[in-house]
Amino acid sequence: MSLLPPALRRLPLLLWLFASPLQAGEPVLEAPDEIIAMLQEYLPEEAGSPHKLELLLSQILATEGYFSPQFEFSENKGEVRVKISAGPRTRIASVDVAVDGQIEAKTKANLIADWRLPVGQPFRQEDWNEAKQHVLAQLLSSEHAAAKLLDSAAEIDPETQQARLSAHYDTGPRYRFGEMQIEGLKRYSPALIERYNRELHPGDLYADEKLNKLLANLQATPYFASVQAAIDLEGETVTNADGTISAPLKLTVRERAAHRVSFGAGVSSNTGARVEFNYHTPDLFNQAWVLDSGLRLEQKKQTIYSDVFLPPDDKNRRHSVGMMLEATDIQGLKTERYAVGAQSVQQRGSIEQRLSLNWQEETRTPEGATETISRALVPNVSWTWRKVDNLLDPRRGIVLQAQVGGGAKAAFSDQNFIRLHSRWQQYIPLGRLDTLSLRGEIGYTLADSRDRVPQDYLFRTGGTGSVRGYAYQSLGIKEGDATVGGRFLGVVSAEATHWLNESWGIAAFVDAGDAVDQLEDVRLAVGYGLGARWRSPAGPIGVDLAYGQRTSELQLHFSLAIPF
Repeated sequence: MSLLPPALRRLPLLLWLFASPLQAGEPVLEAPDEIIAMLQEYLPEEAGSPHKLELLLSQILATEGYFSPQFEFSENKGEVRVKISAGPRTRIASVDVAVDGQIEAKTKANLIADWRLPVGQPFRQEDWNEAKQHVLAQLLSSEHAAAKLLDSAAEIDPETQQARLSAHYDTGPRYRFGEMQIEGLKRYSPALIERYNRELHPGDLYADEKLNKLLANLQATPYFASVQAAIDLEGETVTNADGTISAPLKLTVRERAAHRVSFGAGVSSNTGARVEFNYHTPDLFNQAWVLDSGLRLEQKKQTIYSDVFLPPDDKNRRHSVGMMLEATDIQGLKTERYAVGAQSVQQRGSIEQRLSLNWQEETRTPEGATETISRALVPNVSWTWRKVDNLLDPRRGIVLQAQVGGGAKAAFSDQNFIRLHSRWQQYIPLGRLDTLSLRGEIGYTLADSRDRVPQDYLFRTGGTGSVRGYAYQSLGIKEGDATVGGRFLGVVSAEATHWLNESWGIAAFVDAGDAVDQLEDVRLAVGYGLGARWRSPAGPIGVDLAYGQRTSELQLHFSLAIPF
């Protein structure tokens, strides 16, 4: 029996081109709700002849396993009504899946056991197509890169409402990765690609998973605009002693432009309006070093920066060096600082480790207090562990971060101190779409005094991403008329987001936190409010209106709400 696929949206147009209209107006169906829902989206805008309409409805019902429907047509005052008795639904009576070729018995058994349309299930054309393609996709993604579906059949018996399915596959030979053949390189050498190739080596059994990881690694680099790869089954192959075939891996890349200049403008609820100029090159000194430099002018902060990133080394560590000059004027505290540093980032399983060494000199001028100059050479290490279902828009999972750093008078610092800081973010699904987000942050700078410790190594809070309902970095220690950093930090937050549809949601939240110099001074500032959420390609964007209980003021906050 010939069955049409479920995508029949164009079929009504074709049928009604040749139909003699019975009556204008969409036909009205009389049937159980599930049958009406199944047919409604395929109905034509105008009712055609009973014969054409019956043919159309029969074909749609057949794709859902109803092969013996009955129809009664009637017309009343120009309205065409169709009473439908769908009859019994056809179910799967038997399944015969045959897989021939060089395949391990266990793999073959698992493929057959994982068949997606088992005995007893209703027959649906879409499910039948998906079941066949699932087995083939499993074969093709493994070492059986030339697997084929030789033939398949769905024998339908309308009288017994039974379907007997059969599918016959041939795995073909087993393939291994051969030598990599790279096309499209102009500025870079093949050695650069090897630095990002951690899992795929000549002689390995072919696997889509390994190939996809290589593609993802290369696409995420600043060097290539596009990357494509596939083993060349028609190329020069080698038959190995174990009967497997090594086929060359063809990798085609398109390099990004050697230089990029960009301009931008924006606004932040923390630091105000912003304009920015950026210059980027991925091939500094023809060494595949990435230079990222720019000038960022914000109402409360102005920054000149320049960073150089090296390709990963043989232990997959990414090294970088950089410098920065920055001036800020936030909550009555003016700072000017310049800094230089180096950093090494390495992924250790699910933990990202960052080692850094930074030197900075800061001039701090609080309004109504004495100017201070602070210098510090700070080694720092941080660890971030992520286990979430989606990095940009998580609904379930946890993110943890801990870091420790410090300075010493004996090593180019004006004060002895150790800075400890940790953050926690938990995502808990509520129902099918909604999410509860919990967040916590604690920090402690161990020092005899906060004097001559740069603000980067002390704590202020308030604003987007910390305690909403309060101005940016407005919670801290009063020095003159300015708010400066303290040695202790504590922040907690809870937020529930209800998604109205796939793109838009509303959130309710409560935040609390403070930054102090002595634990006995802790008086948590509480903020709470409502917000809107929009799922952008870069992650959820949030706009929040929050009330600060301590100040009795409303604050507007907006941010890109992704985990740290």
